[in-house]
Amino acid sequence: MPGIDRVALAINRAVPIKRTARVMQVEGIFDIPPSEQSKEQWSVVLPLDAQPWHIGLIQGPSGSGKTTIAKEAFGAAYVPEHVWDADAAVVDGFPASMGAKEITLLLSSVGFSSPPSWLRPYRVLSTGEQFRVSLARTLAEYPDLAVVDEFTSVIDRTVAQIGSATVAKAVRRRGGQFVAVTCHPDVEAWLDPDWTYSTADHSFAWRSLRGRPPITLEIARVHRSAWQLFAHHHYLTGEHSKVAWCFCGFIDGMPVTFQSYLSFVGRLGPHGMAGGVHARRGHRSVTLPDYQGVGANNAMKTTLASMWKGMGFRVFRNTGHPAEIAIAKRQKDWVMTRAPSRSGRDSGGYMSHGGTRYVASFEYVGEAMVRAEAEALFNGERVGLAHVA
Repeated sequence: MPGIDRVALAINRAVPIKRTARVMQVEGIFDIPPSEQSKEQWSVVLPLDAQPWHIGLIQGPSGSGKTTIAKEAFGAAYVPEHVWDADAAVVDGFPASMGAKEITLLLSSVGFSSPPSWLRPYRVLSTGEQFRVSLARTLAEYPDLAVVDEFTSVIDRTVAQIGSATVAKAVRRRGGQFVAVTCHPDVEAWLDPDWTYSTADHSFAWRSLRGRPPITLEIARVHRSAWQLFAHHHYLTGEHSKVAWCFCGFIDGMPVTFQSYLSFVGRLGPHGMAGGVHARRGHRSVTLPDYQGVGANNAMKTTLASMWKGMGFRVFRNTGHPAEIAIAKRQKDWVMTRAPSRSGRDSGGYMSHGGTRYVASFEYVGEAMVRAEAEALFNGERVGLAHVA
């Protein structure tokens, strides 16, 4: 991990005051001593060489010197506003040295996992999507140390919190360093920074890592019409089988992720049955953009696979999404049954529009849910709970 020296700054800023009649009137009304200059001073100490770190946070009210301190302390690592081509796809805004797979994995790592949106110009994306794609480009262009000002300032606070958790996870996984500069105190718990600097009282503190706030996902069986909330965001197609079993995941009562399943049609090997009698396969899987990147999709997949296994079924899933393949390969509850190879069908069984693409297959090998609980969840008699890691 790259290091950075101890930062000790004595910053002085002064701007001339043009003495007009109106300026002198204001001085008289508010008893402000006449002056030829407006001055600000900051004395800043950041002992960043004391121990290793990945995430830093400079937080304080507007006008307290955050931007000045960040620029002085970190120099070239201070990230300017990105310039995007008005008509080019966002994937074309990344460094030319990066391959398409590397770009898409980086986009997914910050919670921007919607391939159709990757092909759109930056200007047509939602504010939340623009925030995520800008973070991904920042990590691409500043892999060692990035300092981002006005962090989360223009987005909804729920998106800000989820986005903070995803970027912190991405930075730590990549081994880089990231400093967020913001006036919003609500992101601190979600960033879980290694150190904080408050411009309100000029205090520095190392923090012991505590992890972001817990997220509880409530899972319930739903009617297939719920798919309409998610269809637009599926990375391949909005089509959906009429005979699929459908489930929705909720955070604080809001539907955020969707999973559906079909009977497995075909042979499963010497211990399996033909015709889907003893197996289920994933059909559609979508998480809304504002909630991508914190593990809700994976928590729901694993919980529902445990439900099916508790009722006596083997569970399979196919995916052609590079990030989903990478995540599944790291998980102990899933084993790869087919390495990525070309397939003429999408992960739900429909013919893919592009002819052939790479698809990998996985089988669930984790624990089975208690049968009575599994049947109650399947029949809609109870809500399943998954704690998102």
